[in-house]
Amino acid sequence: MDITEAILERKSIRGFKSDPVEKSIIKEILNISVRAPSAMNTQPWEFFVITGEVLNNMRKALVKKLKRLEPMNPDHLVVGWPKESVYRNRQVGLAKQLFSLMDIPREDSVKRAWWLERGFRFFDAPVAIIVVTDKSLSESGPLFYIGAVVQNFCLAALKYGLGTCIEDQGVLYPQVARDMAGIPDSKRIIIAIAMGYPDWDFPANNVVSTREPVENITTWVGFED
Repeated sequence: MDITEAILERKSIRGFKSDPVEKSIIKEILNISVRAPSAMNTQPWEFFVITGEVLNNMRKALVKKLKRLEPMNPDHLVVGWPKESVYRNRQVGLAKQLFSLMDIPREDSVKRAWWLERGFRFFDAPVAIIVVTDKSLSESGPLFYIGAVVQNFCLAALKYGLGTCIEDQGVLYPQVARDMAGIPDSKRIIIAIAMGYPDWDFPANNVVSTREPVENITTWVGFED
């Protein structure tokens, strides 16, 4: 698979097999990922790779907080979608496709709650990666470069037959990760990645997300038609 194929074929995986992922494979993926660019080669990223009983305990703790309706307090602002915006419309379109594939009617609050919990369980993936940066850096400065290293990670994972889902649910209650994965207070928790071998029989993995046509989002300057 070349780089173009990887970019076009990568998708968010929301259903995984229970098979473990070897530490040596994850290390290879990380070694590829950290070739991402960063300003002045500052490399403002660190990784906590979590599996086994620790990850299972994290799932339980996150879902418990969610069910208790405890206030979420992520270390940095997560993405929001203004109402009546194109961004919100795209998000709703994806949700409709997911719920249709998963046979979750709009009025079924039980199934919708179950689906919400899956995100806080890292979609039951056998591995979760928590990406952090140092609090000595500005809050927004490292985000661009962390995005680059996370994209590298998700693309490199395909080489090993692994699927990924970039998700913020796993970091909305950051103290859980701090307590269970030993993430120090000096680090700002940015994003989580769920990873494992895809279960292609899981309906949500059949989602095909759309993209806005390039002509709608590109302004050409100085080119001759």
